[in-house]
Amino acid sequence: MATRQWHEGHSSSVLCVGAAGGPGGLLASGSEGGEVTVWTQEGTILSRVTVSPGGDDSTSVVFSPAAPGLLYVSHGETVSALDPRNLKAVVKEFPDAGEEEINSMAMNEDGSFLAVVDDGGAVRILDLAEGKVCRTLRRHTNICSSVAFRPKRPNNLVSAGLDMQVILWSQQKTRPLWTLNLQEVAEEEDGHEQNAGQLFNPPLAHCVSVASCGNVIACAAEDGRVHLMRIGSGSKLEKHGLFKAHSQGASQAHFLGFLPHPYWLATGGNDGQVALWDLSRSPVVAPEGSVKSGAPAAHHRRVKGRAKQMSKGKTKTLPQNQATKEIEAEPQREEEGGEELGATGNTDQLSNTDQVPKAGPRLSFSHGDKVNWVCPALLKGEPSLVVADQSSSLTVYSLSGL
Repeated sequence: MATRQWHEGHSSSVLCVGAAGGPGGLLASGSEGGEVTVWTQEGTILSRVTVSPGGDDSTSVVFSPAAPGLLYVSHGETVSALDPRNLKAVVKEFPDAGEEEINSMAMNEDGSFLAVVDDGGAVRILDLAEGKVCRTLRRHTNICSSVAFRPKRPNNLVSAGLDMQVILWSQQKTRPLWTLNLQEVAEEEDGHEQNAGQLFNPPLAHCVSVASCGNVIACAAEDGRVHLMRIGSGSKLEKHGLFKAHSQGASQAHFLGFLPHPYWLATGGNDGQVALWDLSRSPVVAPEGSVKSGAPAAHHRRVKGRAKQMSKGKTKTLPQNQATKEIEAEPQREEEGGEELGATGNTDQLSNTDQVPKAGPRLSFSHGDKVNWVCPALLKGEPSLVVADQSSSLTVYSLSGL
């Protein structure tokens, strides 16, 4: 596999990477201490800046799909909009975008809304035209670590947190469309395998991604598993499954949107491994009756009652009144379907848990260091993965052999 290093963009560990669309799209990376670097597709440094005078880390970088000349960077509780070709010129700043330190950002397809999630568990949506927070969604009881908009449904977004919950939201509502507790699923799966006294890492949710079809969600968790969810009619949770992707915590999961089908998933983990999975034959991903011959058989399990919340590392538990409080906004039309599943402990409707995929990854390699970020990108027409780790450099892996 062809690899190359991009050096001298940062002086400390790179935490996040983002890629702009289009054949000439730029890349951006953020690191500890508030550094931001913009790269060409050849790996040449175009511009560098430190966005945070207080030394807050650059935790997320997102290019606007509607205006590639705008780059959004989160640092502390602030989001800065920058011109990627002249980073020192701040286009706009949102000083209170997050209530606490922002962990992740995502933008919807038309570039009108930016979602941020923070240490307080809040999911906040910024109306970029109005330049302000238009809605705050509360249901996570711990740090919210990741957020992604749902393609083809610009008002739907999914969040995941260290409370081990994956939540689908509609901007038209302040309560979730549904909630899936990963610990309930993992405990049911482990119930017949766990020996007395044996401990497993809890499935703290680190990274969530939605395939370009808009109906399949992947979530990387601390127990090394990737959870898959399929959304059906009415935005209901139709099916879910999980598979073991890494021997230690899975920190990254990103669908690739530039390969022949939308169900290629790249994952990275604390075990230093990077893997590429073809999920097109998964019974969770494929509609009923369309799974190709040779696809792994499904194992159907019922999800047991609500499990206790667990904390580890950076996690913290919010007061109950803060965790359940919902900030109301002006009335808007209800999203089709709107039934909340799993949030009240009634998960009997979520009865299908499928183990996928048994065939293993299509490609797997040792990166050699704990993976902080995996960014799929087309670099000069070549499918690639840009990987950030504990170092100050980026590593680019070519996928041209697929």
